[in-house]
Amino acid sequence: MEYNYQQLKNMLATRLAPDRIFTEEAQLLAYGTDASFYRLLPKMVVRLKDLDEVIFTIQACDQLNIPCTFRAAGTSLSGQAVSDSVLITLTDDWREHKIYDDGHKITLQPGVIGADANKYLESFGRKIGPDPASINTCKIGGIAANNASGMCCGTAQNSYRTVDSMKLVFADGTLLDTASEESIVAFENKQPKLISGIKNLCTDVRNNVELAQRIRHKYRLKNTTGYSLNALVDYSDPIDVIKHLMIGSEGTLGFIAEITYNTVIEHPYKASALIVFNSIEEASQAVTALAKDPVSAVEMMDGRAMRSVADKPGMPDFIQHLNLEAGTLLIESRASNQTTLDQQCDVIMQTVAQFNVIESISFTTDAHTVATLWGIRKGMFPAVGAVREVGTSVIIEDVAFPVENLAAGVRDLQQLFDQFHYDEAIIFGHALEGNLHFVFTQGFESPDEIQRYGDFMDSVAELVAVKYQGSLKAEHGTGRNMAPYVELEWGKDGYALIQQIKALFDPRGILNPGVIINDDPQSHIKNLKPMPKADDLIDRCIECGFCEPVCPSRTLTLSPRQRIVLYREIQRREAAGETANSAALRDVFEYQGLDTCAATGLCADRCPVGINTGDLVKKLRTAKYQKFTPIARWTADHFTATTKMVNVGLKANELAQKVLGEKAVGKVTNGIRNLTGGKTPIWMPEIPTSNRHQPKNTKAHTGVNKKVVYLPSCASRTMGQQAGNTDSRSLTEVTTSLIKKAGFDIIIPKSLADQCCGMPYDSKGMTALAKQKSQQLEDVLWQASEQGKWPVLMDTSPCAKRSIEQFTQPMEVLEPTGFVLKYLLNYLSISPIEETVMLHVTCSSRRMGLENSMLELANACASEVIIPEHIQCCGWAGDKGFTTPELNAAAVHPLKEQVPNNCTRGFSNSRTCEIGLSHHSGIPYQSILYLVDEATA
Repeated sequence: MEYNYQQLKNMLATRLAPDRIFTEEAQLLAYGTDASFYRLLPKMVVRLKDLDEVIFTIQACDQLNIPCTFRAAGTSLSGQAVSDSVLITLTDDWREHKIYDDGHKITLQPGVIGADANKYLESFGRKIGPDPASINTCKIGGIAANNASGMCCGTAQNSYRTVDSMKLVFADGTLLDTASEESIVAFENKQPKLISGIKNLCTDVRNNVELAQRIRHKYRLKNTTGYSLNALVDYSDPIDVIKHLMIGSEGTLGFIAEITYNTVIEHPYKASALIVFNSIEEASQAVTALAKDPVSAVEMMDGRAMRSVADKPGMPDFIQHLNLEAGTLLIESRASNQTTLDQQCDVIMQTVAQFNVIESISFTTDAHTVATLWGIRKGMFPAVGAVREVGTSVIIEDVAFPVENLAAGVRDLQQLFDQFHYDEAIIFGHALEGNLHFVFTQGFESPDEIQRYGDFMDSVAELVAVKYQGSLKAEHGTGRNMAPYVELEWGKDGYALIQQIKALFDPRGILNPGVIINDDPQSHIKNLKPMPKADDLIDRCIECGFCEPVCPSRTLTLSPRQRIVLYREIQRREAAGETANSAALRDVFEYQGLDTCAATGLCADRCPVGINTGDLVKKLRTAKYQKFTPIARWTADHFTATTKMVNVGLKANELAQKVLGEKAVGKVTNGIRNLTGGKTPIWMPEIPTSNRHQPKNTKAHTGVNKKVVYLPSCASRTMGQQAGNTDSRSLTEVTTSLIKKAGFDIIIPKSLADQCCGMPYDSKGMTALAKQKSQQLEDVLWQASEQGKWPVLMDTSPCAKRSIEQFTQPMEVLEPTGFVLKYLLNYLSISPIEETVMLHVTCSSRRMGLENSMLELANACASEVIIPEHIQCCGWAGDKGFTTPELNAAAVHPLKEQVPNNCTRGFSNSRTCEIGLSHHSGIPYQSILYLVDEATA
């Protein structure tokens, strides 16, 4: 490590925990990657937990003249969040919010995910203005720093227009709270040069009539090229100017520690329509006419874009027959009530009727149809990504034309695609603002390919910025990608103004150098990210990071994106013969990539191209666990004996606790774990007692033919409740009680003790054994259900999910929530208990789309139900709670602080998950069936 970076590390170590300062190569590679197609390897990555640490770190960098770059979620596309110096990231401690004025204002820390901000405002009928496509992943710090917008916010509701106040940290560590007069006075006294410099710039711009007019013209459009120069014509007070210059500054002027937004109304009534015109020209003319109508969004898609999704499931049939000349608009209207919405839709359709419409789906509020229509638009980016050649990157560019030139701009772009042989390129975008995205694939493995891309971007820049006086970056930020063209767009005087702003805010140039301002005209085609072939399961990954918020290991070791980054690099090195370097990475990947992955598949639901990183992990585990295959095969062939041994172990634990006490048992068991280097399971007080109940066939004798096949999971067959629970009955007892109460006959499958869904084997990559057990179970259930005549209840959600996916016979398999809602509720009388309860929605339930159903059932049974924030998966992952307990601890870290003092228990639908939830929450968790049974007593 270079001397000055070692100095910095030593300084930071006096204030930061060692596990939040990263200097190892694997960590730098994993954390250094963002969603752009650029790759810089930072020399250090730090994760900061509060404002004092940010100020201290920035001051240390300033003192040592070491550049630093801020990163929020890393979803930006233009290279503004990568660094070859110090990368500053934030821990999950930056997620606080406050709501004021009946929801009309909200204060947010930079670590709040955009969608969470809207969730907090939902009950007020409000939302934040910006609505980027990445809102489920991107964070407020990035939204504000990039002035991100989206489909509906336009230029009227972006961060620039809706910011109320900010808390900012400057390059020397100075703090400014623009909502505090005291802070403003202190700042003005400490930074007189910056204040006077801003005043002078405002005067200079106003005196330069041509430049002022250019600025006003540029911000008629969406524009994130360079700084928010409109601040110099819109405001005269230096603090107001500073506040608005920080919006869209991409971390080059300072750190946004907090922002207060003026929120906008979220209309509850929405309708969408899809209108296809004969040509892009007609579609563009319609856009101009629609701009005067009550539309909230108008998305344009060219013929190639529609062709890219034509073969996707659920698409309207006519899409397959559209020619490439067609222009399509997806229109949304919103209102506060249905009557107004209907009137608005009529007005819009009258406008549309003036044009030559060749296909259409009229305005609808049907949720399924609306989802299909927006699925067309949202599916276009991944559609290109899914068909790209291995080793190429998917690039999405983002420009804006004056709306009156929209059609001509589209045609000229299409000609450039043909000229530079981007045959797969498509165009779509936010038509009301003339904001177009075009997506294409690009390889960077040869000088010729890099040159082709560079020449293409030169032509695009001339077309957009010179010919049409548009914006080269409408909403994705300048970054490194467009930095060489900033002067082309703004002219010499405009670019000089941008340089002056940078010099005022950051005189030593330590904040995110190379972004927005870059003297290298080739910087946009340097430091390009390699995308080597690694495995068919992950080769389509575009490293967007959308997977990260739902990953249980993201704060412990790696996220899915980071796993893929490391695995790609391992494969690249091995292909290049760099065996020594790849071996070092493999050693790190063993634990961080394989051992700590829960392999839940939640990442696949967030991934634009449907990649399940867990599938790769399970595939790689096949080799890792190969030596244990004979033992696993024995357990599969002797499953009854295996579960009996587990039961004996649980009984021994009960006895030991009674004789020796909890403390002694824990000390001995966990002492052995320490001696073996973590090779034996961890012990915790919440380890369940043994289940002594044997479920049996029952008859309800109601005279009504109602039957259910009940398959208790291997976990619920062997595990009772934790010692000391108020309701000490086993899950099999409670389930039997509830089914009988509803008047159903219970059918228990034959050879029950030998049955398993195969998940314990599948999670270890033992695919053949997993399939064997699944097939055996399917055969038994097929017979028990009388060839699918009766529903099958599995009392644990992961088993139900796996069986639904694996079974080939037409059987209805349900987990507890789905079964109760569909079959039992009509035969039960519910009296909700007056109690606050916690509810954990398991990852398998989320993947089956049962979150709302679980909440509905819990709300029917208890007066208040709390689903804790930021926990998508508990990380127990079968047996990992025992073998890799740190994964479980990291995944549910936010849980305990969200349990109210008056809450004494929680509910879920997976017996093993409930062990970890109980351990880390401080309250016992049980199956939701316990709650239903109690509420129907």
